[in-house]
Amino acid sequence: MITLGIESSCDETSVALVEDGRKILSNVISSQIDTHKLYGGVVPEIASRQHVEAINLVLDQALKEAGMTLEDVDVLGVTRGPGLIGALLVGLSAAKALALALDKPLVGVNHMHGHICANYLAHRDLEPPFISLVVSGGHTYLLEVEDYLTFKVHGQTRDDAAGEAFDKVARALGIGYPGGPIVDKLAKEGQDIYDFPRVFLEKDSYDFSFSGLKTAVMNFLNQERQKGHEPRVQDVCASFQGAVMDVLVEKSMKLLKDRGHKTLVLSGGVAANSYLKERLEKACQAEGFKLYYPPNILCTDNGAMIASATYYTYQKNAGDCLLADPNLGILSTETRVQ
Repeated sequence: MITLGIESSCDETSVALVEDGRKILSNVISSQIDTHKLYGGVVPEIASRQHVEAINLVLDQALKEAGMTLEDVDVLGVTRGPGLIGALLVGLSAAKALALALDKPLVGVNHMHGHICANYLAHRDLEPPFISLVVSGGHTYLLEVEDYLTFKVHGQTRDDAAGEAFDKVARALGIGYPGGPIVDKLAKEGQDIYDFPRVFLEKDSYDFSFSGLKTAVMNFLNQERQKGHEPRVQDVCASFQGAVMDVLVEKSMKLLKDRGHKTLVLSGGVAANSYLKERLEKACQAEGFKLYYPPNILCTDNGAMIASATYYTYQKNAGDCLLADPNLGILSTETRVQ
């Protein structure tokens, strides 16, 4: 089965073709990072306009790289949420037009399901059940993946997601956007010498909260600057990153033990963070657990993960809801295909 996936939830326009949910035939990504760098973050209206400009070109390139035509596609899939409403509507409009013109089935895909599916593309041997840590700019989830479309949420962010905290701290430090890769790079040159809070919340809670940590870093910077001091940026990055990773790693290891699983699957934009992967690898190795994560190109938003999720959603006879939902939850029930 050949699935075509369209992703336009934020600042990447991407189209991909995937075979049987596992083999990437093409995965074309048009990134808007250079545009949004000027503003220190994603500007929704600009993102929407750039999706409109890019979508047809990206589609043509994806078909060309796969050596296919639209007639070769069996099922189309598109991200319907969560994400920026204007950006989502561009992808949905393109997908609906294609499905209508080609008379082919169209599946509405949950973007967060897509992040999990990125690992199926990278690891042919991976199958549920397993524990999944999904860490992105807008979301942080700790899940028990029981089947390809069945999830049990054990923890999620109560305020700022991990990736969002990275961007806000980077902005406070004046080091640029997106914050994640810049903080990761600078942290390698610094030391974890500042005592920033590790927020674990209530006893036995798997939820996350990074707003207090972000505020603590900002307050520290303001206090130091008022004293005429300028803390070494590399050390601030290392200390902040260490505080985030301590919480992510400890909660992930605890859930693996509590639920009796031996496999941890990492995904989402923050999965590209080298320190997070290093910490999780060491922790999993010490406990005899297996760790999976995708290559960096599949950590950030891409059409291939949506095409993979399309395959599994269609196999389950689900996902025909084609309304954009910027606040779509990971457990949202999809309407059944008629």
